[in-house]
Amino acid sequence: MIDIENAIFTQIATALRTQFQGISVYGEPVETPASFPCVTIVEADNAVLKYTRDLSGVEHYAKVMYEINVYSNKANGKKTECKSISNYIDSIMTGLLFTRTFRGQTPNIDRTIYRITLRYEAVVREGITDGNTTVYTMHTTL
Repeated sequence: MIDIENAIFTQIATALRTQFQGISVYGEPVETPASFPCVTIVEADNAVLKYTRDLSGVEHYAKVMYEINVYSNKANGKKTECKSISNYIDSIMTGLLFTRTFRGQTPNIDRTIYRITLRYEAVVREGITDGNTTVYTMHTTL
């Protein structure tokens, strides 16, 4: 299986923590974050592109989808804060050749929390190992 989840999470989380002081970033769903602002980054799908497998069944490409949720509980300006963070995330993801397939406000269980949901898709090629590092090639489509 082509697994880039840790690399994607680390890249986004590091950039967010540098740009937004005190932001919490998680790699799994969180219904009620402990601190704000908060972002969750979840690989929601990782499927083999069937026609790219060879005769031995090895996958060479996978279509991946990430769902990212941005939360704010500010008394004033929570929508603005979520939009600012989601715009920054969008610049990161499009720079990685992901295509945004959804962006919208999602009602949260706790109505005092504003939430924006983003979804991104891309095709990733199997990794090429160079010493101790594996390099993956991203594609918007294949």
